[in-house]
Amino acid sequence: MSTEMNPWTSTDPATLVDEVVAELPEWLPAQRWFGGKDRKITGVRPLRTTVLSEADPVLVHLVVEVEQPDRHEPYQLLVSDTVDNHDATGDPELAGRLLDLVADGATVDGLVFEHEPDVELNKGLRGRPITAEQSNTSLVFGSQYILKLFRKLTLGENPDLVLQRALHRVGCEHIARPLGSITGRLNGQVTTVGMLQQFLPDAVDGWAMATTSVRDLMAEGDLHADEVGGDFAGEAQRLGQAVATVHADLERALGTQHADADDIEKTVRAMTARLDSVVSAVPELRPYVPALREAFEAARDTPGAIAIQHIHGDLHLGQVLRTVHGWLLIDFEGEPGAPIAERTALRSPLRDVAGMLRSFDYAAHQLLVGQPEDHQLAVRALEWSRRNRAAFTEGYAEAASGSVGDPRKRGYLLRAFELDKAVYEVAYEYANRPEWLTVPLSSIARITGEVKR
Repeated sequence: MSTEMNPWTSTDPATLVDEVVAELPEWLPAQRWFGGKDRKITGVRPLRTTVLSEADPVLVHLVVEVEQPDRHEPYQLLVSDTVDNHDATGDPELAGRLLDLVADGATVDGLVFEHEPDVELNKGLRGRPITAEQSNTSLVFGSQYILKLFRKLTLGENPDLVLQRALHRVGCEHIARPLGSITGRLNGQVTTVGMLQQFLPDAVDGWAMATTSVRDLMAEGDLHADEVGGDFAGEAQRLGQAVATVHADLERALGTQHADADDIEKTVRAMTARLDSVVSAVPELRPYVPALREAFEAARDTPGAIAIQHIHGDLHLGQVLRTVHGWLLIDFEGEPGAPIAERTALRSPLRDVAGMLRSFDYAAHQLLVGQPEDHQLAVRALEWSRRNRAAFTEGYAEAASGSVGDPRKRGYLLRAFELDKAVYEVAYEYANRPEWLTVPLSSIARITGEVKR
C-alpha cells in the first residue's frame, strides 16, 4: 500500500475502504503482525467499518476478514487518506485521537472507548508505534501510556485484558496498571480491540538483560558465570519469585482447581499428538521420539494433586520487564496462534515455568547460532543456562503458593512440559529459522538424557 502503487487522494471513507481492501492481499504478508504468511490470501472482505473522523484527514477503523485456503480470520486496521502507506498507526496525530476517545469514554457507531473506573487520562498526547512489536501493534503516548491494538482479533474478551484486570483488583505488584480498553461487536460478540496500560519508559526487557549477561560471559575468557560482573543469577531468582507471585495472585483472583484423571489424560494425548505432527514434518526429530514418548507418559506418575488455574500461557524472557521496583509480566493473551479455548483453559502453572526455562536456554545459545562449532563457548553457554535455570526455579519455589509448591518436586511433569515446548520450537524453527533448529534439538537431547523427579 505504498504511495507509488496507490496514489490515493480520496477523502470519502467508503471509497478509501474499498481501495484499502483491494490492496490488502499484497500488503498484509509484508506486515510483521500478520499471522498468515505461510499461505496465499484468496480474498479480503470488510466486516465492520467505523468512521472515527470524516473531516480531513479521514480516519477509519476497519475490521476485515482475511480468507486463506484453510482459514478465515479477522484483522483490524486503522486507515487514513493522508498517510503514505495508509496505516494510520504510524501517524502520531491520528494515533493520538485514539487516546482522546478513551479519555472521553466515547462510543462511535458501536465501537466503545472507555477508561477504567478509577482512572483519569491526559489528552492531546501524540502516539508512536513500538517497532519491536510482532503479533500486535503498540502505541506509546508520551512517557505515560501504552495502547496495544490486537491486530488479529479473537471473539470475546481478550485474556490479556481479563487477566490483568483481575490481577489489578487483587493488588498485584508485578503488572503494569490497566487504564482502559477499546471494544466492539464481532459476529454478535463483544470483542476486545485494544487495551491501554501504564507505560514504564525506563523498563528493560528480560531478553535484553539475559543476552547481555551471556555476551559478558563469552567475552571473559576463563571466568565462570558467578565470577562475571554481568552475572544474571540474582535477577533470575527474583524473576522466579515474581512469576510465582503472579500465579498466586491469579489463584487468589480467579480460583484454582485440581486436575482429574481425564485432564491429565488429555494433556498427555495433546503432547503426543503434537509430537506425531511435528516428527512427520521434521525428520531431525525422529531419533528422540521414543524418549519423548516415555517422558510424556511419565507425566501421569506425578505424585500428589496437580493444581490448574489461569496462567500467562506464553511466558518467556521477552514477556517480562525489569523496572527500578522489580520484575513485571506483560502480554497475558497466551500463545497468539493457539485456539482461544486453549488460551483461556485452566492449566498447570508449571507450563509457565517450563516456558521460562526454555527461554533461558535460548538466551544462552543465541550467540552460537550460525557460528562455527566452538566447544569452549558451548560449555560456557550450558553453564550459564544451568545456573540461571536453577536460580529461577529456586526463586519460584520461595514464593510459590501451597497449591503449586516447589516445581523441582514435580520433576516428571515439569520435564514433560518443557519437552512439549521444545517440540513446538522444533516445528517453529524448521518452518521459519532453520539455522536455529539446533537449539531445541540439543535441548531435547540433553533433557531426555536426564532422569529426575
